[in-house]
Parts: sequence; C-alpha cells; structure tokens
Amino acid sequence: MARLTQEQLEEKYEKLSTYENEAYAQGFKVVAGIDEAGRGPLAGPVVAAACILDPNVKILGLDDSKKLSEKKREALFKEIKEKALCYAVCEVDAKTIDEINILNATKQCMRDCVAELGRKGMAPDKLLIDAVKLEGTSCDVTAIIKGDANSNSIAAASILAKVTRDHIMVEMDEKYPGYGFAKHKGYGTKDHYAGIREHGMCDIHRRTFLKTIH
Repeated sequence: MARLTQEQLEEKYEKLSTYENEAYAQGFKVVAGIDEAGRGPLAGPVVAAACILDPNVKILGLDDSKKLSEKKREALFKEIKEKALCYAVCEVDAKTIDEINILNATKQCMRDCVAELGRKGMAPDKLLIDAVKLEGTSCDVTAIIKGDANSNSIAAASILAKVTRDHIMVEMDEKYPGYGFAKHKGYGTKDHYAGIREHGMCDIHRRTFLKTIH
C-alpha cells in the first residue's frame, strides 16, 4: 500500500476526528474511544482499551490496528501512551470468558476500562465504541460500525488493545510452549489445532471455544 503524504495524513486525521468533534460540540467534556482485541481466538484473554486523545495534539497514522503492520502498531502504541490525555487497558481471562461468554466478557472488560479512567481522574461522559452497545456505565454511548477505521480515539484504543494482547500471547508462548502462541496469538490456525491435539488444552485455552477438539 502506498504511503500517505504528510498532507494526506493530516486530512485523514481531521476526517477521523468527526465523531469526537461532534461530541465536544454537543457539550460533552471527556470523550473516550473504546475497542477490544481477542474476541475470536481459542486461547488467551480478551483485552479492551479506552483512550482519551488530546484534541490539540495529533497522532498521525491512526487506523484500525488490523490494517497496520506490526512495526507501525508498535510505534503508534508508544506514541499513543505518550500523547493521550489518559488511557486504560484491561483484560478478562479465558476462565471468565468460559463462565460468562465472550460478549459479556468483552463488555465487562470495557466497563473495567471506563472505571480505570475514572480512577485516573479522567472519568469520561461520552464513549465512542466499535460496534458494541455497552450498558452499565453512566456515560452517553455511541456504537460505530467499523469504528476503529472511522474514529481516531477508537483506532487508538484498538492499537493499545491489540499490541497489549500480542505481548501477552508472546509471554504465554514461553510459559506454554508447543502451541505456537507467539506466532498465531491464540487464533485457530492449523498449527494451533495440531498443538492442542498433541499436548491437550492448557490453562489459557477457552474450553467453550474448543468443545469439538478430541
């Protein structure tokens, strides 16, 4: 994919600020973007992130984390943590996912992020979320289809969540060798299924996702 020029990056950033700008124009004071990583894998936690960007500080190049190279994600991960007004990253483990299901686990994880922002002194009053209708907060919520490609703050949250989860799965690869977690990050690849057949399930496998494995 061709690299965007500085001017194109600036234009894209402005375009992806539309939802945030509208929220501030409506009188909301603290706007947070929320996204998750890891709803689909067979192993590992689901990770959510909430990010409050500084309206006066641009982080160029934000996009859906899945569209970015690992190198670009890592660079933006560092920049977001340096420049965001506030952020929170939380996880819910595989055991809890099995107990309450992945959607409820994802929502719990997102609510934990909102609470964490509050503990850090930046309680949001507006949430922009990638396609999830989140209940149980005192915030006004807007669920945006493909939000991570249409909102800078959701894109930033998607990068924080994905990079954090990728790092966790690399650590899990050392703890539970034989499954290839560092490579596939817990998704259901051919190598992952082969590892499960050879070694059985480990502590971070989601049992409810793996009922058909023998």
